[in-house]
Amino acid sequence: MDRLTKEYKDWLSELKLKIRSAQAKAAITINSALISFYWDLGKMISESQTAYGTSFLKQLSKDLKSEFPDMKGFSYRNLASCRQFYQFYLTPSNLQQPVANFKNNPAYASDYDEITAHPASQIPWGHNVLVFSKAESVEEAQFYLQQTIENGWSRDILALQIKSKLYNRQGKAVTNFKETLADPFSDLAQQTLKDPYVFDFLSLETPFKEKDIERQLVTHITKFLLELGKGFAFIGQQYHLEIGETDYYLDLLFYHTKLKCYVVIELKNTKFIPEYAGKLNFYLSAVDTLVKQADDNPTIGILLCRDKNNFETEFALRDINKPMGVSEFGLTESLPENLKSNLPSIEEIEQELNKLNND
Repeated sequence: MDRLTKEYKDWLSELKLKIRSAQAKAAITINSALISFYWDLGKMISESQTAYGTSFLKQLSKDLKSEFPDMKGFSYRNLASCRQFYQFYLTPSNLQQPVANFKNNPAYASDYDEITAHPASQIPWGHNVLVFSKAESVEEAQFYLQQTIENGWSRDILALQIKSKLYNRQGKAVTNFKETLADPFSDLAQQTLKDPYVFDFLSLETPFKEKDIERQLVTHITKFLLELGKGFAFIGQQYHLEIGETDYYLDLLFYHTKLKCYVVIELKNTKFIPEYAGKLNFYLSAVDTLVKQADDNPTIGILLCRDKNNFETEFALRDINKPMGVSEFGLTESLPENLKSNLPSIEEIEQELNKLNND
């Protein structure tokens, strides 16, 4: 009986996995069909709107909702989005983008199979609307589509990444990866870093020190990891290393599950100076010797500064033998208490407004 119970439990677990897999595939199929329908709808609207006048879209919305009262997606706003979806990928300026030539681009789709193979069909319609209404090119849209698929972003997270201009920041850090890492690992590492990093979820009162930033980053570790990107696993803050009977402490230590290497992050609440690279190089050597395992890739360093000169930074990294990158970071600073006390309160502002209204 015990054997039967165990076998049944194993069999049941396998069945549950198959059911969940089937549910996921069904959801993807339904979503792909919906995106394909909206693409065709947008195409038909775009091709007919000139012939039927300016009020065509409002009338179409009214007629479709009357004929299909139980179906969603026929509001004026959504019909306009379908039109924008189709026209975005057909805009001449977008067709000039290199990414528009990749196979299965909606602009070149001629049948159901092609449009359903496109990344746009793999994410929900609300995500798509956010992408094509905010992106300035097909290339930028393609970037956010792929990132959403790879990272499983919710619509709120996608909106946050678009607002922070991730497309313009990804892979832009000044690094020496080409010289210190083998291909294609160097390219993958380069795309992992950003410049600048945006820590707008922090609120610090001036004057503040690096330790204050470091402490709040760890306090808000979920948002910090989101900004760092997929693959970063937090190891420790002020990670202790003993070298030659001297104690050293790394600001932040991570392990990157995709790159399969340790990542040392050092924070500097100042402009970059070449001496910072030398110290980080020392830390990377220590981690490679004392922490890194034989099957790990070389440890990478990220130096986060408030400001940098790119030419000076590239010059400083030129002969460094350990892989590292330098990026700027930005954050939200609260007003100091002495300034806050001199500002009018909400009640005082309301009183002044009432006086003005009476006058």
